[in-house]
Amino acid sequence: MKNQLFNEISNNISSCNKCSLYKTRTLPVPGEGSINARIFFIGEGPGKQEDLTGRPFVGAAGKFLDELLTGIDLKREDVFIGNIVKCRPPNNRVPLPLEVDACKPYLIAQIALVQPEVICTLGNTPLKTLISSELSIGKIHGTVIKKDGFTFMPMYHPAAVLYHGALKGTLKEDFDKLKDFLKNRE
Repeated sequence: MKNQLFNEISNNISSCNKCSLYKTRTLPVPGEGSINARIFFIGEGPGKQEDLTGRPFVGAAGKFLDELLTGIDLKREDVFIGNIVKCRPPNNRVPLPLEVDACKPYLIAQIALVQPEVICTLGNTPLKTLISSELSIGKIHGTVIKKDGFTFMPMYHPAAVLYHGALKGTLKEDFDKLKDFLKNRE
């Protein structure tokens, strides 16, 4: 039943034309992973490699995400990975409010289907979209936030580490906090 619902959501994303992003995309990126995952990672939107493959986090940032997962004894198949918007914004710009609003129902449906124990927002856009526009990732990363019946743990986006190498240790520490959080819930 869950697989059928996930396929329906993915099909709806593939045929979506609620905003102009569908006109410039190569492939939509609905998200992937375990529909029974304890952790749901949410990035901003697909990049170039994701647009070409239809899969989330497959570029350099995705390779680093895989490394971070391995560091806490997880694999990609153990988690669910998605984005705020399901189509690549031109030139990797930040998604516009209209684009976020068009995609948000798909994301909410995915979260409801997966029912994760924790939602890890990666970067400012997911943080501001799902938790609060008043927060900043630099001040709130690695903390547990409860909102609307969900548990969130905001983190830096893996791509931020590629541009600011000094954040690598910080992001690894936040993943260790995630591992401890899950262990304490067992």
